[in-house]
Amino acid sequence: MENNDYLISVTGIQEVDGEKDKIELTTVGSFMINSRGNFYIGYKEYDEENPEVSSNNVVKVEGDSKVTIIRNGGTQTRLILEKGRRHQCHYRTVMGDLMIGVSTDTIQNKLRENGGKLHVSYELDFNNEMMSRNEFFIDVKKKGETV
Repeated sequence: MENNDYLISVTGIQEVDGEKDKIELTTVGSFMINSRGNFYIGYKEYDEENPEVSSNNVVKVEGDSKVTIIRNGGTQTRLILEKGRRHQCHYRTVMGDLMIGVSTDTIQNKLRENGGKLHVSYELDFNNEMMSRNEFFIDVKKKGETV
């Protein structure tokens, strides 16, 4: 996924103990669809505090029912977001490895051959105790195109 012809905008919202935090990122990245109809969104994310540290992110979208996020770099994660199911996922941090539960409420896939939008909402738990409610929005469009 080396083709960086797409503009990737990601908005993430996390709610912990009633407090919401919002992160927004716009970067160039890659976008493709395979022969099975699965979409792949790839982009690099840089650490705000240490811009020399980056992670490679790949978002695999399988229809309206499953999204897998693979992150390699400073932290390594593989989150499986499947509508109506809870998955145990591996989350590697600088402090050590964790197994977290991921329960997905919403997957709205409006991706098409040349881009589109994705919205996912889910909960994370640790030892079966809810840690946070999360949602993200991804907007993918070819560089130079307007909405």
